[in-house]
Amino acid sequence: MRSYNLFRRRGREALFCAVPESCAVPRFVGGRRWTFGGRIDESASPPPGFDDRAAVTAVRFNGFYLFQCLDEGGTERAADGP
Repeated sequence: MRSYNLFRRRGREALFCAVPESCAVPRFVGGRRWTFGGRIDESASPPPGFDDRAAVTAVRFNGFYLFQCLDEGGTERAADGP
């Protein structure tokens, strides 16, 4: 798995933007609407809803990967919620 910086959308805490550490952060992530949400790599498991294969494809085309954090039942949840 690649290493990603995660950014969380304020007001929609379940929406994340994963950006590989080797890529520039997209302009839309700047400002007050997004906040740094942590880092994932081989030592840190990704939030539920993160799909590594989809991330690789999205990064190849866009330079970033947008996803929703899901619980085990497939429903949206905040990343630090149960």
